[in-house]
Amino acid sequence: MKRFFEAAVIGYGTAISNSNAGVRLWVTGFCDPGLQRIAFSRNDRIGGGTIAVNHPNDAAIDALRSAVTLSPENEALVQQLIKLLVDLMRYDEAERATRDALQRHRGSVVLQLTLADIYFRQGKDSHALAIVETLAVGKNADPRAMVMHARLLQRSGDIRAAVSTYREAVERDEDVADSDLASLLGVEDFGTPDAGAVSDYRDAMAEFASHVEDTESDETVNVQSERPEQDFSSVGGMEGVKDEIRVKIIYPLQHADMYAAYGKKVGGGILLYGPPGCGKTHLARATAGEVSSTFISVGISDVLSMWLGSSEKNLSAVFQKARESKPCVLFFDEVDALGASRADMKQSAGRHLINQFLSELDGVDHDNEGVLCLAATNTPWHLDTAFRRPGRFDRVIFVPPPDQQARQEILDLQLKGKPTDQVDTTKVASKTSDYSGADLQAVVERAVEVKLHEAVKLGMPKPITTKDLLKAAKQVRPTTREWFSAARNHALYANEGGLYDEILEYLKIKR
Repeated sequence: MKRFFEAAVIGYGTAISNSNAGVRLWVTGFCDPGLQRIAFSRNDRIGGGTIAVNHPNDAAIDALRSAVTLSPENEALVQQLIKLLVDLMRYDEAERATRDALQRHRGSVVLQLTLADIYFRQGKDSHALAIVETLAVGKNADPRAMVMHARLLQRSGDIRAAVSTYREAVERDEDVADSDLASLLGVEDFGTPDAGAVSDYRDAMAEFASHVEDTESDETVNVQSERPEQDFSSVGGMEGVKDEIRVKIIYPLQHADMYAAYGKKVGGGILLYGPPGCGKTHLARATAGEVSSTFISVGISDVLSMWLGSSEKNLSAVFQKARESKPCVLFFDEVDALGASRADMKQSAGRHLINQFLSELDGVDHDNEGVLCLAATNTPWHLDTAFRRPGRFDRVIFVPPPDQQARQEILDLQLKGKPTDQVDTTKVASKTSDYSGADLQAVVERAVEVKLHEAVKLGMPKPITTKDLLKAAKQVRPTTREWFSAARNHALYANEGGLYDEILEYLKIKR
């Protein structure tokens, strides 16, 4: 016995038409349970025909794809295709279909969340997080994105943050409640504490306060200043980045009178971003050496304090020390840790520190002329947008992995002073695409370790050869690819102002 049906797309019972294209497509078919085959007849303005496929699922997907081709602007139809592919666990195809749809339906929150869900199902958590983080923060955070964020946090082991995010999502929209996720999070265990627990907590806090209320924190900032000897000659490649720094920082110091004639002050800020290990910190130190200025490197531990208000005082003291040492290059490594987006913060202490940071950059109470601010981050999308305002870090520079010529220069620098035997660094550089400067240093170190092992056995040193470096390169994987996997999503889906266009250019992706 045969089962008959009639629909534009199997299982969906809707006729697909596109009057603008002048095409109408109707699909009818039957399924023979014995033969496990499904046949279709098709009538349109072009002609009719019969199509036979081996499996009903394939037939449904092919029919949906045909319909999407005829009506590409129909987002609901695209979503049906993606849903079917996901239900069949054909995630690679679903991912491609969603990416293609996002190229046409830019800004579709549903499609972005769908892509994040597909990444989540594939275990590509960093990819999913890159999308979700742009939708799950701020006053207009999407509750559906917040639930997905909670799932990612739960999988990473950050249960407390997952619970907080999930609860906030449900408070905003009860319809997004997910009983399975709630069970995984054990939400019941984090309920409102009883009166006894609250009382115990208050007593403990009062006891703690009695010990510290008379104790003033006498923490002092102890950042070290130096005058680096290395200059740009110690930096392999990065000529474009060096030119940007020359214009913004070096030339104003070397030609102060000329800049003064145009009313340009000596100072300002540059934000360097890119994959880890590509020389951002070394470049900052070399910048100070290029102009023989004082260099102050500031880390998280130099500023953050457990005492309320002390972090702001520490940051102010750092800037004051830089003003007293001008000309001075003030470098903030991992600046996103000190200047994270205020929309992501639920406590006021972090906001106060960011406000202080912005005030110091603006020179509200002090003159910052002669203080050159450099900052580096691997995640610029986490930095508060206020830092990119003119007069602060108004020049944002992408520091890519070194190109082949730069890799050769880095290898030459790393091998300098080591016993070598006619090493062909050009050949090694051609085989180490996507390697960062740190990766290349690891390659050289790996080759040195092997040679040292042989030297100990033989009782005499042996030189490093090209073969040794190529063998070491096969054992060291480039670390930049994981960063680009996450950065790619930000550049594609959270790049309204074109800030990350350089990433797309490097990856040769057209928007």
